[in-house]
Amino acid sequence: MAPPILVTGGTGTLGRHVVARLSDAGRDVRVLTRRGRPAEGGVEFVTGDLASGQGVERAVAGVETIVHCASSYRGDPGAARNLVRAASRAGRPHLVYISIVGVDRIPISSPIDRTMFGYYEAKRVTERVVTDSGLPWTTLRSTQFHDLILKVAQALARSPVMPVPAGFRFQPIEADEVAARLVELTLGTPAGLMPDVGGPRAYAAADLVRGYLRAAHRRRAVVPVPVPGKAARAVRGGANLAPEQAVGRRTWEEFLSDRVR
Repeated sequence: MAPPILVTGGTGTLGRHVVARLSDAGRDVRVLTRRGRPAEGGVEFVTGDLASGQGVERAVAGVETIVHCASSYRGDPGAARNLVRAASRAGRPHLVYISIVGVDRIPISSPIDRTMFGYYEAKRVTERVVTDSGLPWTTLRSTQFHDLILKVAQALARSPVMPVPAGFRFQPIEADEVAARLVELTLGTPAGLMPDVGGPRAYAAADLVRGYLRAAHRRRAVVPVPVPGKAARAVRGGANLAPEQAVGRRTWEEFLSDRVR
């Protein structure tokens, strides 16, 4: 019997799709979670906390592959370091990591850059943690998930005026489509940095928000706001996009038609 595959962040936006697809492929899955829960559907849940390192050694014991999907709004390179330390003591498991398109092209050189794009910087640092871990590794970079764009639009719509960054474009992709590629890589051999994955088309930030408003039958004033800084300039230049890797199929409009009522 093949050893279980550990998925961190296995109950999150991406991780739950990864867990489901690995289970459908007939693999035993172990999920590291901060909240204990009983096993279900052949999935084992191990209580632990990557930030503190508590429970991580138990989670990595006996696994040959780890899919690191756990993250937070800060990116948490420290959590990756704790995972790598525990994994290195347990053996040499294949470490599969999900990152973001543009982490290597968006410069962070000022407090404004860090306020707006600190998450990108943290993901770039985490990539280095994975690369320098001494473990066999695979990293996949993705554009933004539909779910994230929807959460931002819903939050902005709480106000009668919705400010959006002028000149920004995004290329949203379906989380399950990213999960499908991540599982393919997980079941394969370590491959290093893989080609990016992006959604089927890029949208201006204002158009994404207006699409949400139409789907939700809401009226709000959408106001483009200039954003200063080198990082914002890079995003306006498309550093966060992957037009040559527009492999996603589900469009923003199709996603909204299913998720917004």
